[in-house]
Amino acid sequence: MKAIILFGHGARDSRWREPFDRLASLWQEQHASTPVELAFLEMMQPSLEEAVTALAAKGATQITIVPVFFGQGGHLRNDFPVLLQACQEKFPAVSLSATLAVGEDLGVLQAIIDFGSQKIS
Repeated sequence: MKAIILFGHGARDSRWREPFDRLASLWQEQHASTPVELAFLEMMQPSLEEAVTALAAKGATQITIVPVFFGQGGHLRNDFPVLLQACQEKFPAVSLSATLAVGEDLGVLQAIIDFGSQKIS
């Protein structure tokens, strides 16, 4: 079974995660047959390992991790690969893969341009 993890940075302010919760809800509404979990690098739960654990318990064998970051900064280049490798070692029967940061995608960038354009019209 395929599944997805939406992976964010995390923050001290609990309200910061509200858009992530909405994003996960929208995913589940539009892709009900593909489980989704949120995960955070720091300061918030669940961790990446906890999210992989939850999805593996549901029977996921292929998990795609989508970093909901604007760019490929130090956290994604340095910290994230270590976390991903640790999860792969802990769950050898689960295939883990990761996409680029969402901000690296032209469609996401265009959506931001469209949003700005709508606000000044």
